[in-house]
Amino acid sequence: CQGEVPGSLPRAQRGTAQHTHERGLQEWGREVMREDRGARVRDLAPRRVVPPVAGQAGQPEGGRGGEGQVAAVLKGNPVGSPSLSLDLDKVRDALIRMEDSIIFAIIERSQFLRNDKVYEPGAIPVPGYNLKTGDQQSMVEYILRQTEQMHGMIRRYTSPDEHAFFPEDLPSLVLPPIEYPSLLHPHAEGININDQVRALYFEELLPRICEEGDDGNYGSSALCDITLLQALSKRIHYGKYVAESKYKASPDTYDPLIRAKDEAGIMNLLTVESVERRVVRRVRNKACVFGQDIQDVMGTISLAQEDIEQAESKVEPEKVAKLYNDWIMPLNKQVQLEYLLHRLD
Repeated sequence: CQGEVPGSLPRAQRGTAQHTHERGLQEWGREVMREDRGARVRDLAPRRVVPPVAGQAGQPEGGRGGEGQVAAVLKGNPVGSPSLSLDLDKVRDALIRMEDSIIFAIIERSQFLRNDKVYEPGAIPVPGYNLKTGDQQSMVEYILRQTEQMHGMIRRYTSPDEHAFFPEDLPSLVLPPIEYPSLLHPHAEGININDQVRALYFEELLPRICEEGDDGNYGSSALCDITLLQALSKRIHYGKYVAESKYKASPDTYDPLIRAKDEAGIMNLLTVESVERRVVRRVRNKACVFGQDIQDVMGTISLAQEDIEQAESKVEPEKVAKLYNDWIMPLNKQVQLEYLLHRLD
């Protein structure tokens, strides 16, 4: 086979190998969609389902003793999100980074008016329909669904700290899944409160960060909405890691309350008002700084309310702090409570 790349299949066999790979990938995708995630509670170790590798159907990848898996590594370590850790310092750092993402996303969305047509089904014609009712989707729902389709194919939602808004419609992967460390109880996989996150955003947050009116920036508004929704979802669902970290630090304290299903008692343990006040102050201060224009020559940035008003901040820091205090942190604690109630299952 002159001209062949060493170690590759002969030309005559490549079409067959590619066809075999595609069929294997489709079967693998259907297996993943059929799998009942709730059945994994029986085993803390994550189940690894990996699609066949193109050109080597049925053969172990890299000769790994018949495992038939793609070993995804980065600098010698298993690939994973840097936020996937139970170390208290790393958990805190992850939460702080998420604050930055949320505040910047709020600032980006606030530059446009409300643009209510983006959220009204049928107001802007899009090629998306509710399969049950036949009603046309709103523009923002259509773009969100299409975004999750694309991100889902490249395994965004196989990461345990990512949660789709429409998980039932996720497509098959085009990349093999990554092996993540098993840090959480398997019940964590079934916790997804994105319906509440969406309701919170459209009913409470959006009216508070955007002025009423229509400026015609429908696409830009929808894209900003999606970025902010995803950032909120990640921050709120990270409560699973916060809860596990707290439980690991004091299991003897939590165990009796969990067995008794004492929701009030667990919530009391989860709530540390002094910490929450510090978070709210930090978020307010960040909004003050991020919302100001940075000049080539800067003096001292003032956090005083009168100075913020004179500087014409892009976003009202008090509103951002209130949103965090009244909505984001309570939903995060709701996730923590749901996780801990089943921690001993």
